[in-house]
Amino acid sequence: MNRQSIRERLELRHVTKEDLTQFNALLRYAFQVTDKELKRIGWDEEEIRQSKSPILDRANVLGWFDGDKLASQIAVYPMRVNVHGAIYDMGGVTGVATYPEYTKMGLMHALVSRALQEMRERGQSISLLYPYSIPFYRKMGWEIISDKMSYIVKDSQLPRYVDVPGMVERVDDRHPDYLGLHERYTLQRHGMLLRDDLAWAEYWRWDTDDITVALYYDADHVAQGYVVYLLEEDVFKIKELVYMNQEARHGLWNYIGAHFSMIERVRGYNYTNEPMAFLLEDSEIYESIRPYFMARVVDVEQFLLAYPFASRPSGRKLHLAVEDPMAPWNDESFCLTWDDDGNTLCQRGSTDGLNVSLSVQTLCTMFMSYKRPSYLRRIEKLAASDTAIRLLESLIPLEQPYFSDYF
Repeated sequence: MNRQSIRERLELRHVTKEDLTQFNALLRYAFQVTDKELKRIGWDEEEIRQSKSPILDRANVLGWFDGDKLASQIAVYPMRVNVHGAIYDMGGVTGVATYPEYTKMGLMHALVSRALQEMRERGQSISLLYPYSIPFYRKMGWEIISDKMSYIVKDSQLPRYVDVPGMVERVDDRHPDYLGLHERYTLQRHGMLLRDDLAWAEYWRWDTDDITVALYYDADHVAQGYVVYLLEEDVFKIKELVYMNQEARHGLWNYIGAHFSMIERVRGYNYTNEPMAFLLEDSEIYESIRPYFMARVVDVEQFLLAYPFASRPSGRKLHLAVEDPMAPWNDESFCLTWDDDGNTLCQRGSTDGLNVSLSVQTLCTMFMSYKRPSYLRRIEKLAASDTAIRLLESLIPLEQPYFSDYF
């Protein structure tokens, strides 16, 4: 039987809890997750079977079926993300997989197209995902918007002790002070995911039971920073290090340094898009950087109307000619203006104003402030006049995204 005949008999429909066994089987086949590996981190048989059940409870899951057999799938979590202080409904894409015998049939293209339509209908004007293939998702309209930095600090390079008025306490990972501090930090940092129970479950999903949370409390016993870490094989492994002020930073590094006799090095991750070497007295540490999460604007008009522009110049007009072959409602011209009260207005189809031509990928990484307009023009990712670039530079806030989650 040829591929066209197989393609014609397939049906696209929503995946339900009745399909849980098949859903898990396809995920584990595609991502090569074995029972041995899952049991190594302490999961029992029931936990393995139910590992992705929350997706089918909470997410919008689409699949291609060959009769009763699941052949290809995509899941979208209902999430929220901070974009320069504005909270957006976001579609978190995960569970993307196809059995090899069903590849090269256009199944994933159709699933993504349908998923985008349904995200738009639910008001999720932006989508984020962790890419297994950056080129693949770029073709679908996503673009890189955050980095993950890895660093190694030898025990001899640990910062010197700095006297601080507060102290560090180890707490449970559901401690209200920890959850509250994370929420405070989330609301002040661009790009961060607002964690509900589902997002927290995903954050902890692949960690062992030995993971520890330590909070720095100031003199008034207000939590001002935290470190999430694991001690293993003489290494202090930092999953995440967050601080609201420099006092908390010093306090947390004092705490890490107190493990001097127990460790040979500290290994950790940094999501600030700023190297941490400059903050250390001995800056000759190992640091590496790699792309982390990607994002896509699902609905350009709704995204721009809610966007917290750094300036709102009354009387100025900006014409965005957007290319988006995957989402025809975005493959359009958008004219942005601002009224005397600073409200954003967006007119479809208008070609008035300073002209900017760009893809939906470039639009996303630019408005998420991962890359600046002047740089994107320099590498020929957008076409615009000097005047248009100056306007874009004034409109888009400077802060780069911080994204430390995984799903």
